[in-house]
Amino acid sequence: MIYSLFISVLLGTVLPGGQTFLKALQPRDSILVADQLAYGFELKDVPDSIQLDYPEVPQPFMEQVVTVRPWQVDTLKVRKVRGSGERRFDIRSSIVIAPFGEGVYELPPLFVRRLCGDGTVDTLVFNPQKLEVMTMPVDTATFVPHDIKGQIRYPVTFREILPYLVGFWLLALLVSGLVAWLIARRKAQEGPAFQEPAHITALRKLDKYRGDKFWAPDKQKAFYSGVTDALREYIVARYGVGAMEMTTAEIFEGLKGTDVPVELYEEMKELFERADFVKFAKFTATKEENASVLPQAVRFVTSTYQAEVEEEAENGEQEAPAEDAPQPQREERAEDYMPK
Repeated sequence: MIYSLFISVLLGTVLPGGQTFLKALQPRDSILVADQLAYGFELKDVPDSIQLDYPEVPQPFMEQVVTVRPWQVDTLKVRKVRGSGERRFDIRSSIVIAPFGEGVYELPPLFVRRLCGDGTVDTLVFNPQKLEVMTMPVDTATFVPHDIKGQIRYPVTFREILPYLVGFWLLALLVSGLVAWLIARRKAQEGPAFQEPAHITALRKLDKYRGDKFWAPDKQKAFYSGVTDALREYIVARYGVGAMEMTTAEIFEGLKGTDVPVELYEEMKELFERADFVKFAKFTATKEENASVLPQAVRFVTSTYQAEVEEEAENGEQEAPAEDAPQPQREERAEDYMPK
């Protein structure tokens, strides 16, 4: 055998290396044609001063046995020798072969050339293995190989369907909840179907600030902010002036040329300026000034609303006033808001 002849031409002493291993890469109880097997040996406590020279593996390895992969060397473990600092290795070396014929094969021995640190050269020879290869049994009655059977189809159980049903219903609930949220959000943005007049909204908000409970110095900021915010919203709805984002000077610049009476215009301007001082300059208003805030705000709303109604009447477009529109019986006076 050609592979075995290499041993005789190697230089150095031939030494027994131990037993080889033969391991099938396909885990089953027998070796079949074309199965791949790892054929090799292990060396333990190899000093790092020793070099291993592996011979070239012939192709084919032997008759009806081919070489699939040449030598592969793996280090299994590394140890250090105390005192000397020398390292020792556990090494596994193997090739991969594949038989292509049925029968029993006497594999040739494996060997490796070893070069020691002192210049000594020898050859380690490892005991060979026997390989038994089998083929798939053939139907001896017909000698006709059977075709590959189709995939077996098992009935689908409710347990298998249950996760998909649960997932479908969860997805449906999620989608329906999202749609309902989008619809509710759109309705909220569109506002209610019926919207009360701007002057009613303003008077209702101003009514929250009746009495002197907001006149304390630490509450005046909230008092003036609430009153002026209600007036700003009314100005936006009544005159189309963007009062919510404007300063006091910009608001009253926008109200110039409107139907606001001059006296009421100056009165409101003074009120807004005083509110700015209270909110931003820590100004503390007097009781008389606080008592005049709400009557002035109510008078501004009712007067401008009445002017709007009279203007519509003159143009022949007057509509029936809302049932809940306030009909003041007398003029609001600051004395009505003074503490008793």
